[in-house]
Amino acid sequence: MTPRGCILNREELISHGDSILRGLAIDIIEAALAAADPHAAVHRMLHRTGNHLSIGDLSLDLAQYDRIFVLGAGKASGGIGRALEEILGDRIAGGLFVLKHGDETSLKHADVIHAGHPLPDENSYRGASALLELASGLTVRDLVFAGITGGSSALLCQPVPGVSLQDKQQVHELLLLSGADIFQINAVRKHLSQIKGGWLAKAILPATLINLTVSDVVGDALDYITDPTVPDTSTFEDARRVLDEYDLWERLPQAPADHIRRGDSAQETPKAFPGQPLHTFILVPGEAACLGAHGRATALGFQTMILTTMLEGEAKEAGAFLASLAHDITAHGRPIAPPCAVIAGGENVVSIGSGERGLGGPNQEFALAASLKIHGLKNVLVASVDTDGSDGPTDVAGAMVDGSTEERVKAAGFQPRRSLKDHDVSRVLRAVGDAILTIPTGTNVNDLQLLLIGLPESGQPGMA
Repeated sequence: MTPRGCILNREELISHGDSILRGLAIDIIEAALAAADPHAAVHRMLHRTGNHLSIGDLSLDLAQYDRIFVLGAGKASGGIGRALEEILGDRIAGGLFVLKHGDETSLKHADVIHAGHPLPDENSYRGASALLELASGLTVRDLVFAGITGGSSALLCQPVPGVSLQDKQQVHELLLLSGADIFQINAVRKHLSQIKGGWLAKAILPATLINLTVSDVVGDALDYITDPTVPDTSTFEDARRVLDEYDLWERLPQAPADHIRRGDSAQETPKAFPGQPLHTFILVPGEAACLGAHGRATALGFQTMILTTMLEGEAKEAGAFLASLAHDITAHGRPIAPPCAVIAGGENVVSIGSGERGLGGPNQEFALAASLKIHGLKNVLVASVDTDGSDGPTDVAGAMVDGSTEERVKAAGFQPRRSLKDHDVSRVLRAVGDAILTIPTGTNVNDLQLLLIGLPESGQPGMA
């Protein structure tokens, strides 16, 4: 499991504000991350006795296969690879995992390539090419386990002919800064790729393909979680609508713009694999961190509710919304009475546009905006965490704020509203000790948001 103690700066976080409430919030967050651990989930789902392997309700006779391969790409894929090696051992003939730079996963039976995220790099191209080459040599007598998870869209980059890696990098950056959601972003990226959108599955089949994945997408839509290895539901027309909605046509490089503009049914991504031996299992659903937080907060003595697992929108607006509940709760005990934990999950966005920008991410903006709504309140805390431990293009996982945050931010010489306007929040949250730093979590499910409200002065939950 993701170890307790994964929050590195615990002492800093509890050194100001309500130290007891902050300590309880850290406990809840770490339990949430542990509940989303993919390594443990593989061992829960897969059981092997000799040549018999059960995966959920699927039973396989390993003696029927000449070779077994394992492959993956994504921020939660390393743990899947380690668990597969522990279960299958020397039966693995080979494989490849493309992991984010800094992921220290070590595998005995599969190669590892480290590549760029959130923007693809040369190793993203090298990793994608190697996976397609591996797939090209497979037969019906082969068994393939694919552990592709969130982050693979950057880690695997094989552009369509005529589109360069530099073109794809620019497209990725424009989409990430546009305010588009993951469904819209991936509709475009899949239609500029020779590996995404089901193309890798097409290359692997008719070998037996077992997908084991972790969801970081609201609603657990498979073709936005493990899209290289399942049929695609998006179309060129979807991609064109995204570029229309966000006025991106003129900002795109010419080659990818032309490809999407001219794309037709003959170039469409695969929509089905009828009769093919393709099986997909979600090891960890997108709501896993919320469920883990709910269980731990309840055990600590909080009245607990999951408000939603589908929170989507502009991060600073979502943060202000969640924080605004604190006023009704503290004054009227609605929709839940304190001491309480209100939990939310989802995937919020930051719309940058062409204005000034610094360094930050949606969870950090969520938290800083929330701090303005709870300014001066006692026994109230809001936390927002990217479950992979890296919020946006930063090494900050998120932030934890309370009624004292705004005052401390201003005392440090910052104007929080200006920082939000300039999308320059990381240095602000670091300066006041409210940024959350973690070890690499090894997981990647939906973001976790927490509103924690304690009792006045004494008798905090979990402290008896």
